[in-house]
Amino acid sequence: MDPQQVLSIGRDGLMTLITVCAPLLLTVMAVGLVVSILQAATQIHEATLSFVPKLLAAFATLALTGSWMITTLVDYIQRVITSIPNVVG
Repeated sequence: MDPQQVLSIGRDGLMTLITVCAPLLLTVMAVGLVVSILQAATQIHEATLSFVPKLLAAFATLALTGSWMITTLVDYIQRVITSIPNVVG
């Protein structure tokens, strides 16, 4: 196993991680930004007002993109497992 193969596997893993996490992170960040703007505009600084919309947005995003996330992760794991004989041997 040469360093190029290690870097390739690591790069593919990181790209898969970023691809899978992006929808959830971007949604929660966008909701957090909107809530913080509303809090600043109305001078209401309640912790649950910030937490609950983010939680609901995260659940909605997982409900919409969860199957795609699982499929992407399973495909990556299958590629890694099937490449073990080529990497080791």
